[in-house]
Amino acid sequence: MMSTSPLTSYSSSLTLPTMGCGTWAWGNRLLWGYDQSMDSDLQAVFNLCVSNGVTLFDTGDSYGTGKLNGRSEQLLGKFSQEYIGANKENICIATKLAAYPWRLTPQSMVSAGKASAKRLGRNIDLVQMHWSTANYAPWQERALLNGLADLYEQGLVKGVGLSNYGTKRLKWAHQIFSERGVPIMTLQVQYSLLSTYPVTELGLKEVCDELGIKLIAYSPLALGLLTGKYSENSYPQGIRGLVCKQLLPGMKPLLACMREIAQARNKTLSQVAINWCIAKGTIPIPGAKSPQQAQENIGAIGWRLDASEVTELDQIAASLDKKMVQNIFQTR
Repeated sequence: MMSTSPLTSYSSSLTLPTMGCGTWAWGNRLLWGYDQSMDSDLQAVFNLCVSNGVTLFDTGDSYGTGKLNGRSEQLLGKFSQEYIGANKENICIATKLAAYPWRLTPQSMVSAGKASAKRLGRNIDLVQMHWSTANYAPWQERALLNGLADLYEQGLVKGVGLSNYGTKRLKWAHQIFSERGVPIMTLQVQYSLLSTYPVTELGLKEVCDELGIKLIAYSPLALGLLTGKYSENSYPQGIRGLVCKQLLPGMKPLLACMREIAQARNKTLSQVAINWCIAKGTIPIPGAKSPQQAQENIGAIGWRLDASEVTELDQIAASLDKKMVQNIFQTR
């Protein structure tokens, strides 16, 4: 199948799977220790995901540290063009365009979308607003949303989505897009057993259901805290280690419950955590840097936690004193 060249018009609709794959780590040296020797493993991750029906890949034009900015998009473009196998026609590359201070006009977002398409070597399938500016520059946002609508109207993307929006700001953005006849397909927020705020406290899922928007859960494993791989004697390096030290001691009841469910179902803690997101009606997008991690993530689909297990996990998660800090751009 020939790859679509950048900037050509799109006509077919999007197909969203049960679970996707986040690619924040692909090009990020600071937080995830990326280097280019990992690229063959990342391509294996991509191939394994697609062949198993995990066809949604989430990226962003701000992904990649320093000189590696845009690396995640470049890798996804290369991998999608070289992939030969099942589900190729369902590959959905979703990128997020950053609300940088110098992006002030609709055209600035159209130009950003075209730059992403050039790095991908193909059209963006789902273009997303990376964050709302409501918390610091609310006047900037309308023009940027109109830029996303322009990309859609010009046929350069198949769908439009948002990221880090709460219910109030979502309704405001929905009105802007509705006036132009542009549907919002997706909204992604930080959502896991350690980060339930957007859904439980803001009622986001109900509003998304009402508006016909699919909710995507990023960081479903809470930077690895829900994998069971870390202990008070073994923390990851850097910033993630600091988060672990703060939260892990108080997580023992939750991890114990997850472990009990995992053993009963012959699953891993990661698979239980991801499946919980699926049971909540969201599309989780866990990251993976190795084929082994990807294979473990894939093991979270094809089965479902029952209602009593979900309720037990909900109750314990709600009782924890400390939870993940919310993204600073998350709006109400």
